[in-house]
Amino acid sequence: MFKTGTSGNAKGRPQGAKGKASTELRERIKTFLDGNFDDLQESYTKLDPVQKLNFYERLLKFAVPVMSTQDMKIDFDQMSDSQLDEIVNRLINKL
Repeated sequence: MFKTGTSGNAKGRPQGAKGKASTELRERIKTFLDGNFDDLQESYTKLDPVQKLNFYERLLKFAVPVMSTQDMKIDFDQMSDSQLDEIVNRLINKL
């Protein structure tokens, strides 16, 4: 019997490793989609333009990586006068 807070595998599953259940489910979904692709294509052609756009948008996230926002924090107090001058000059030249 394991003590609270410990397990038989202290390191756990390696980062990025796929679990058996999720791998199996993904494979079943892929098989289903592959087997029903023609029906799906036919149904798509029957949709009105707005429905087609919504459908396309929902599928797009599986084909194109989702961009995440990045938080940029610049500590101007830590920058030298020459670094600040460089930023100002670059901004002025861009305008």
